[in-house]
Amino acid sequence: MIIESNVNQIYDNNQGLISLQKIESHEQFQEWIHKENVIALFTADWCPDCQVIEPVLPDIENTFSNYTFIEVDRDRFIDICQEYEIFGIPSFIAFHNGEETGRFVSKDRKTKAEIVEFIERLPNGLQS
Repeated sequence: MIIESNVNQIYDNNQGLISLQKIESHEQFQEWIHKENVIALFTADWCPDCQVIEPVLPDIENTFSNYTFIEVDRDRFIDICQEYEIFGIPSFIAFHNGEETGRFVSKDRKTKAEIVEFIERLPNGLQS
């Protein structure tokens, strides 16, 4: 099945071209989380804590290239956030074939080290 997506492409001088899959519909979210090794980043443009982690995301994506990272806009998909009990952003939920395998959800600012530690503790979190 082909999933049409709006891809945010970010060029990182040290790592190359990175792509965040930006979710555009509820159906697309469901399709993505039913794949292997997906991490959903719940975020919003206005969120200062989300902007703080934005520069480190390409490095995290490269380190854990066995995962696909998708971006879910909290304001556009508030019902998805409610369904998955996302009460603070940025937050992360990992999925494998439709099953939630881990979550890093809180209202607190997240550091790169905390995000890396979260992914490393996932069942498939070994670095690529």
